[in-house]
Amino acid sequence: MRNGDNNLVILTLYIIGITYTFNQMVESIDEQVKIEFNKSSVDQQLKDQNLQDTIGISFGGLANTFVIDKPQSLSINIQNKSQDLAIYVDWDNCAFEEFDGTSKRVIRMSPDITRDLAVFQTPSLIVPGKTLSESVSSEGVFQLDKLSGTYTATKNPVANILKWKSSPVKAQKIEFNKFMSRKRTFEFSLDLVFRLAQTNVGVTQGSHLPPLCIVKCPFTVRKLPWTYALPWNKRR
Repeated sequence: MRNGDNNLVILTLYIIGITYTFNQMVESIDEQVKIEFNKSSVDQQLKDQNLQDTIGISFGGLANTFVIDKPQSLSINIQNKSQDLAIYVDWDNCAFEEFDGTSKRVIRMSPDITRDLAVFQTPSLIVPGKTLSESVSSEGVFQLDKLSGTYTATKNPVANILKWKSSPVKAQKIEFNKFMSRKRTFEFSLDLVFRLAQTNVGVTQGSHLPPLCIVKCPFTVRKLPWTYALPWNKRR
């Protein structure tokens, strides 16, 4: 074999080796997603219910990107903008609406050990001028440790997209692959239930406000290019 042929074979093998190594590196990188909060939708809902000067809702930590099997909870801030209204967050009637149409009960994260997901959750009171900050999750996130008899938020992410990866339904697998190739997004929402009361008359409701209001907080989950996982990427 001539030298030119030898060089061509070596070059071909070198390119194949580099390509294989690069592909293995890309596959080993954690898949990254972005969770976007549709604040304008929430602001419009509050305006429609004449509550834009009473309630403020925001979420922390969403400026970051997440590995596809994260996060297990969301950090929510609820502000009482009023001067004379008490706002109660009725956790037991709040729900996570998942992208496939299923609904899960909201669990307010607690520093204490969780032994029973079915226990009553006391409503949170937000007094005038104050802000409530809580971490909330879905009951579908928690997993029972049979040895300790306690639950931990480790089973699934809040937006459990991965359940379609191994779904027996072919159509769901197709939609998951579309998501992974960034041809579609997934949507879910956190539905919050508030009860309002005038502070000077206890739990009696004022005539100018609804006794109960529901605010749907919509989110979009977007698959990011693999380059977002690189440590030097400034867009992270």
